[in-house]
Amino acid sequence: MSFIRSYRLRLKRKRLGVRAFRKRRELKPVALRTEQVRPGDILCFATVRNERIRLDYFLDYYRKLGVRHFFFVDNGSDDGTREFLADQPDASVWVSHKSYKRARFGADWLNWLQRKYAHGHWCLTVDVDEFFVYPFCDTRPLRALTDWLDASSIRTFSAMLLDMYPKGPINAFEYLPGQDPLEIANWFDSGNYTITKNKRFGNLWIQGGPRARAFFQDKPERAPALNKIPLVKWHNSYVYFSSTHSLLPRGLNLVYDEWGGEKASGCLLHAKFLHTFPQKSQEELGRRQHYANSYEYRAYNKGEAGKLNLWCRWSEKYINWRQLEILGIMSRGNWA
Repeated sequence: MSFIRSYRLRLKRKRLGVRAFRKRRELKPVALRTEQVRPGDILCFATVRNERIRLDYFLDYYRKLGVRHFFFVDNGSDDGTREFLADQPDASVWVSHKSYKRARFGADWLNWLQRKYAHGHWCLTVDVDEFFVYPFCDTRPLRALTDWLDASSIRTFSAMLLDMYPKGPINAFEYLPGQDPLEIANWFDSGNYTITKNKRFGNLWIQGGPRARAFFQDKPERAPALNKIPLVKWHNSYVYFSSTHSLLPRGLNLVYDEWGGEKASGCLLHAKFLHTFPQKSQEELGRRQHYANSYEYRAYNKGEAGKLNLWCRWSEKYINWRQLEILGIMSRGNWA
């Protein structure tokens, strides 16, 4: 990489750090328990809006994995989300009624909180409909993975976003608070993915899956990105550049082996397509706070979203992480 490009990326990183510092004024504390965080704790960061129905299982899932403290930014919920989170003994909560879009889709808010509270910690940055799976997650806690990453001098761990969906129309299955969403949305596409390399940032760019085939047949290049780097050993000089798709410094994005081998990777099981999806997509379309003038949500709202059926004869029913490894969707690399 040329000196000029390297200099520009360093400058970009500094600007994003300054931007996050300024955006801190948009965050008002609701419940601060940051004094509970101990050295070595694994932390989780998320922005939320009207997600009360999902939170019981989300918190239970990540607590069992080994997360010790949660950092939430509530973007103006009115369904009890903020009040519920404020009552959680292992969560710190801030509220912002400012524009999610103008905060770079929440990245500025989380970059600030990570800079202030996460230095030296392993951090998971996820949405509340994303469930992190990694090699041996059924027998080894998240701490085992982060210990191995530390011993291997690896600072980041990638995960492909795997869209999960039910067999049949999504409004035919009611999701209940506290329920494992994968009891309903337990099918996925095992193929039809494309991978390219972003030359500027060095990260992989993955597209495809059910959203690409159902909503973006005519413009597959507009389909949502599925590459994510959700697990990072945080340093206060780091910033997420584009959601959790890429980071700066650039070297944090090199989560693959360019010489033909495999690096360990995981998946984020994306349980977006529940019976709540039509109402949620209508709300987000009306707010117009998402990427590319909410192009994705405009695609979702063509037709009757409640009758949406993403299942097809090539769909695969989810079993466990080993199945995903066999299919080449994730890898244990040299972690045995």
